[in-house]
Amino acid sequence: MYALLDAEFAADRDDKRRAVSIYKQQSFKEDATAVFERALSLSLRNERVEDSLQFAKTWQGQNPDHVPAWFYVAHLALRAHDYILAGETLNRILRYDPRADLSEILIGIYPNNDDDKRELLAALQPLDSEQNASLSVLKAGLLYQFNEPEVAIVHINRALERQPDYVPFITLKADILRKIVTAETVINYVSQARLRNPDSKSLYLYEIRYLLDLKQSEQAWKLLLEAHSRFNDDSEITLLAALVSLDIEEYASADELLNMLAKSPAYLDQAYYYLGISAERQQLFDQAKYYLNGVMQEDLVLEARRKVVAFELLDNDIDGAIATLEKLRKDFTVFAPDTFVMQADILWQQNESDEALRLLTRAARKYPDNEMLLFARAQLLDDKADYVVKRTLLNHLQALDPSNLSYQLSYAQLLLANERSSEQGLALATAIIQIRYDDPRYDNDLHLQALNVLAGNALAKENYQQVIDYLQTPYDVLPTLRSGTLLLRAYQGLGNNDKVEALLADLQQRFSFGQHNINDRIQLY
Repeated sequence: MYALLDAEFAADRDDKRRAVSIYKQQSFKEDATAVFERALSLSLRNERVEDSLQFAKTWQGQNPDHVPAWFYVAHLALRAHDYILAGETLNRILRYDPRADLSEILIGIYPNNDDDKRELLAALQPLDSEQNASLSVLKAGLLYQFNEPEVAIVHINRALERQPDYVPFITLKADILRKIVTAETVINYVSQARLRNPDSKSLYLYEIRYLLDLKQSEQAWKLLLEAHSRFNDDSEITLLAALVSLDIEEYASADELLNMLAKSPAYLDQAYYYLGISAERQQLFDQAKYYLNGVMQEDLVLEARRKVVAFELLDNDIDGAIATLEKLRKDFTVFAPDTFVMQADILWQQNESDEALRLLTRAARKYPDNEMLLFARAQLLDDKADYVVKRTLLNHLQALDPSNLSYQLSYAQLLLANERSSEQGLALATAIIQIRYDDPRYDNDLHLQALNVLAGNALAKENYQQVIDYLQTPYDVLPTLRSGTLLLRAYQGLGNNDKVEALLADLQQRFSFGQHNINDRIQLY
């Protein structure tokens, strides 16, 4: 008793090592089950899981009939990735009680990497899980992840025989079914399960999200309205119903749902943001500005004010747009760099490039390590007149983030603007257009910008056919003014008047290109 008091005093004095050591020693005395559990608890909080496992295994070896210790050893073996020991111990438990509740053992032990998952599956496969739902579902989940749905379905069906209305088992079966049957069959399965469990929000959401994955937005919307009527105080469902209403242009439904949501303080900002989006899509711009100006949630406020600025620019209210940015900068200093970049862009669009550059230069002094500001400043510098400064800035940015493709492309453009045959510039731009669409680095806008850079360089060298090879197909798929004007000049260079006339008409229709003085505009671009 005195030793245990000493251990507790040590624990209170934060001498964890002494406390654990004393408890471990005392736990090996006769009838010391409670001491063992306290020792194991302290060990788990203060030692590596491998140390806790070794202690539990040793104690269990001296107390072979203490069944709870089997559970401790199995759980710790799984956590320590000792899957051979885990399998042996689980097998022992199942021989003792084939229907033993293994849920506590399995909590928090799911491996993160594929090798550990394969080891775990290999350890579990020999175990008879036919009567054990928790073990069956663990096998099913692992087999599903290793793309063996036909085998996985056998195990999940065994689990469902034991617990037919347990929602996590139902949704795992639905996930497995998605790999081996038609979408209609999956929907029917989930729908039937939902009807058996009408108060299960999770099954409603599973079916709704699956319908959305299938692009069946109308059906998802109808089911959402049904869910909303059943769970009318559930903000998550109300918000999702509103968003799908927006997606299918049911604006009256969206506005009604969002106004309900706005009554909840926790959802007020999201409601206002999407009410603003709804008003924007209905071209009710004053109403959109009202709602978007009311958004104050940090993860939404920047995009909300960005839209407000766009509305003010549509009205040619330059002062209003800048005032909105200045207020945002004051209220949310974290977004100050973003506001400076947006303000500089407005100045640039107003042909006040020098003022825009001065603004960014002042901002960069205040936020010297902000890459966004440095890059925006570099973009405003002239490729030829400011070559040295721009090159220095871009080299600095590439040193900060060597994998940033935007920095690389801007540097390529700078090099090619000053030396048409720059091998480094050509290599950088070419590397970007060679990134495959399924590569995580692929960015469609950046890909097109790189094509424009290469096409512009080819045009400067009067290699007109190469310009066309670079840009004709991208322009056919996704027309832009920059690509179109480069193509136009290439066809002019080749003297292909039919193509020039057709492309010019297309540019005029799409972009109001050259409405006042076509020849001047062609030269300008």
